[in-house]
Amino acid sequence: MAAHGVRLLPGHVIGWETGEIRPSEEEFIALSRALWCPPAQLMATRPASLRDFRLARELSQEQAARRIGVPPQTYEKAETTGRWTGDEEQTRALAHVLGLGLRGLVLVTHRRDELDQRLRQVVQGRWQAQLKAVARLVPVDREQLADVLAELQGEYQVPMHWGAATPAAEEQPRKPLASRFWELLARRPTEIPV
Repeated sequence: MAAHGVRLLPGHVIGWETGEIRPSEEEFIALSRALWCPPAQLMATRPASLRDFRLARELSQEQAARRIGVPPQTYEKAETTGRWTGDEEQTRALAHVLGLGLRGLVLVTHRRDELDQRLRQVVQGRWQAQLKAVARLVPVDREQLADVLAELQGEYQVPMHWGAATPAAEEQPRKPLASRFWELLARRPTEIPV
């Protein structure tokens, strides 16, 4: 580990092994490099937070913030609170820097409830009014997203005018809106994988 910039006493490493001490981020990254294994493998579980994904990429908070294009304090706050407030471009950069797919991005930034709410509004009203907000949550090409939202609305919207016949129960979509949204989006080529 000394070759990777971290000097430790053997007792420190024993503390890690027994679970008495947790390595710092710098120590963790140096350990993964010394063992020639990816940090995610040392985690023994799939990354589940912004911090986990950042460490899996061997980045400090400052490095991640710089690559995403946000102030370090903004990125640190996002990791601490688990809430991402970046715009569409910053969200796209976050996904690239941390190696996140679109679904994972929405989950790890705690935006799933907001996406669900926006998708309900897509079906209940005009999808065009939700395009910008959904694009902030799911950073894909606006034309592709518009196609997905229009198709989603067409499948789930119940006609609300006099004389409109309601589709038979067997014809109505049965999947949750979010599941269908991801299916429709996965059919299109996206810069960030679904």
